[in-house]
Amino acid sequence: MTPRDVLTPDALALVQAVADQGSFAAAARELGLVPSAVTYRVRQVEDALDVLLFDRSSRQARLTAAGNELLCAGQQLLQDIDAMANRVKRVATGWEAEFTVAVDVALSCSTVMELAESFYALQPTTRLRVREEALAGTLEALTSGRADLALGVVVEPGTTPGIQSHELGDMLFVYCMAPHHPLAAATEPIGDEVLIRHRAVAVADSTQLRNNAVTMGLLAGQDVFTVPTMRAKLDAQLRGLGGGFLPEPMARPYIENGRLVVREVQRSARRQQRLGYAWRSGGPLGPGRALQWWLAQLESPATRGALLERHRSS
Repeated sequence: MTPRDVLTPDALALVQAVADQGSFAAAARELGLVPSAVTYRVRQVEDALDVLLFDRSSRQARLTAAGNELLCAGQQLLQDIDAMANRVKRVATGWEAEFTVAVDVALSCSTVMELAESFYALQPTTRLRVREEALAGTLEALTSGRADLALGVVVEPGTTPGIQSHELGDMLFVYCMAPHHPLAAATEPIGDEVLIRHRAVAVADSTQLRNNAVTMGLLAGQDVFTVPTMRAKLDAQLRGLGGGFLPEPMARPYIENGRLVVREVQRSARRQQRLGYAWRSGGPLGPGRALQWWLAQLESPATRGALLERHRSS
């Protein structure tokens, strides 16, 4: 057999399963196959490539350097196959096979769901995916190809090749904490020498590139409670687990009912952040019908305002 005969998506998935499970027997259980079938199919790939994919000298199946390279290249191959299928479907119907929207944690989730509801009312052939991102991860989801549209990004127009963007609006962040937290009684404006003695609550940057991760409003050496979403950050601060900046529209009902108090801090009395939305250029085929629909909705000032403002309290 030649490499073309054996290097199928199924074969790559099988090799990946052995690598993930650490043994041929465990991979066989995971895939619903007998161990001999897994061993035989891996051996077929190895014979066709004339390499060893796994080090079998120990009880655990470990990838060789050649095996690791095969899986890395295989991931790109599978992405290329998916991209080809998407292009073919686009040519036939105008609809993308799949459309992914990356939404920053500072925006209104309920508004995104209402948009999704209206999108599905069109009965499109597109499979819609929404992923929640934070900080640098929101734009990175777009530039890396994991998303087709990113909402709530901080991006200067024309600074990222292949990316187009438009202004969404300004988001005001306020520094707040529960009324029983010690900082609620601190003298304003609260200086760094006071803040550093108290735990901060922060949302983790969702970037997959650690060098790109950013932190907002944190002091070096400060104790930090890191949470995955802005809703979790709000919940932590309502419980008095720390202080930190929250989107003012999200915090507003809790400020009004006294469950949160706002305090001025020396480092940034009030922080205004300009947010935007961005999308990848459509290439020679131009924008698909799903992207066109979402961009048309975002042309509405009411929609943009709802994404920034309409946070539901629980």
